Amino acid sequence: MVVKRGRVVLVLVLLLCYLSVVVAETVEYYPTDLGNIWVLETADGTERVTYTIEAAEERIDGREIARFKRTAETVGTDETTGETYFVHFDDDGVKLHKVVAELGSIFGTATAVLSPPALFFPASFALGDSWGFTLETEVVLTGRVSVSSVYEVVAVEDVVTPAGTFENCLKIQLNSRTVSTSSIGRSTSYQWLAPNVGIVKVETSQDIVFNLIRSNLVPDASAYDVTGDGVVNILDLVFVAARLGDVDTAADVNADGTVDILDLTLIAQNLGD
Repeated sequence: MVVKRGRVVLVLVLLLCYLSVVVAETVEYYPTDLGNIWVLETADGTERVTYTIEAAEERIDGREIARFKRTAETVGTDETTGETYFVHFDDDGVKLHKVVAELGSIFGTATAVLSPPALFFPASFALGDSWGFTLETEVVLTGRVSVSSVYEVVAVEDVVTPAGTFENCLKIQLNSRTVSTSSIGRSTSYQWLAPNVGIVKVETSQDIVFNLIRSNLVPDASAYDVTGDGVVNILDLVFVAARLGDVDTAADVNADGTVDILDLTLIAQNLGD
């Protein structure tokens, strides 16, 4: 019994030391797993925008490509607009190869190809960072169009949404400059990215605000409250640490068939929830 208790204490000490060094370095502001989905709506529920990451059948320059899609709709109608970004993921971040924009029934579809690919989102970024790229395309009724986009991290804020409260979100300002044969237009929009969750809020250039209502990246904190006392705390860590190596569904929070360091890490990342 004494040996078992000593092992539990040692595991907890090692885990907490590990988390203090590593967890802060593994924050993702745009989680890139295939199948990720974020759904945002206006406060009155009349407009919705959905972001998804899907597998793409095509390959570009020998690389496997994913589709990052943004679909905007007015709830209750069939009309949608949006863009599909064809991307690949590497150590530098999300790289953009092609954009296909659905502009509605009047302007149709516009396609822009980038070669070499541009940096869409860095693997990591912080307050004050900026990046950008330029797209060239043809638009029905408009002709040749050039769109330059510059992203900048302008603030760190907490964001309250119907899906929950997200702390330390990066506020990204997007300045766009659109040049056609007949006009030059400028716009500014914003999006807020939560650590390890992704996009939780958007404000368009028309001052329309969308907040996250659901996603498959917002965990149910109750899954980590293995003691059932209403909060994720050190008692949950002790409960799981005492069952390391066992087959115990109560302590196997990620349901992979065994109780191991991954279960402890998940609970530690959700302490206080």
